[in-house]
Amino acid sequence: MGKDHTDFNILKKGLKYLAFALPLLFLSPYLLTLSFLNKDTYIFFVFLFPAILAGAGAIYLCFKGINTIMKSIF
Repeated sequence: MGKDHTDFNILKKGLKYLAFALPLLFLSPYLLTLSFLNKDTYIFFVFLFPAILAGAGAIYLCFKGINTIMKSIF
């Protein structure tokens, strides 16, 4: 029929994805705030692009982690 229990190896993998996403969830808004505080200088672009990349990485890792955890449970 199907699995009767949780696959803990896949669960650990999903939790690792979420653990890597956690710092990015805090770093992205911080870098975005720093970039908008420096709108008049070139520092705006120095902080803006890493902030966008960190935000996209956080979204991807959260999605991947939750998806992996759901696969391990069901």
